[in-house]
Amino acid sequence: MQLPTTFDNLIAEAHQLDLYTKLIQQLNKDFLLANIDLDFHEDILPTSLKLLLHEAVYKLIQEKFAEYLNLLYIVDVSENQVKALDGDDTVQLAEDVAFLILKREWQKVWYKNHY
Repeated sequence: MQLPTTFDNLIAEAHQLDLYTKLIQQLNKDFLLANIDLDFHEDILPTSLKLLLHEAVYKLIQEKFAEYLNLLYIVDVSENQVKALDGDDTVQLAEDVAFLILKREWQKVWYKNHY
């Protein structure tokens, strides 16, 4: 499996394989498991998804760091990938982590669909 390198590529692939709804469902499932009160509507626009996820991750980093770490654990984002990010700019960090979360969720959905 070749992982998408940009948000737009990921969304395009999800739509192409008709798995966008399953991606949203997986996100909702993992946010619920992490006890984070955020529920994306299944027909949310990709731009809104990106914005809301980025905002949620930013707030978690700033205000609820333990919940942020728990979310990364639940989603199973690679610790090495997070450590490799530049942490100087929190806004950029939140955007990069949001994309890592989406990529990992996409992996889960893709594998469940393929196997």
